Amino acid sequence: QEEYVREGLDWANVDFGMDLQPCIDMFEKPMAFLAIFEEESLFPKATDETFRNKLFDNMLGKFPNFAKPSPKPDPDAHFAIVHYAATVSYNLTGWLEKNKDPLNDTIVEMIKNGGNALMIQCFGDHPGQPVETPKDDGGRKKKGGGKTVSS
Repeated sequence: QEEYVREGLDWANVDFGMDLQPCIDMFEKPMAFLAIFEEESLFPKATDETFRNKLFDNMLGKFPNFAKPSPKPDPDAHFAIVHYAATVSYNLTGWLEKNKDPLNDTIVEMIKNGGNALMIQCFGDHPGQPVETPKDDGGRKKKGGGKTVSS
């Protein structure tokens, strides 16, 4: 909200009744939520259970906004986050697998060659499609080698 005031926007300030910085820190600090999520996403043998355990080992008791879930709203929840409005329970089943979903190289090339400067900058170091073009065979046909369904 301070950003709105700095930018001169007509804005009615909303008092959430608490400072949200501890919740933001819980996500962004080193060895906090997003760092653990990224690390577990890169580890091939990581599971939902190892992710949950690492969250609890590194965050429970260290971040006041991270809590054990209450079985009442969701008996399948793995953890809870104390937000400004309420405590929200989360089920992390499948999060790691969804986070491993790579971008298609063709899509990355389209973004890198598009007109949006921010997107071009964001994907500038992404390898995208190979830049090496196929070698010219001089017009000669290749013989044999390929198996077909009938062979």
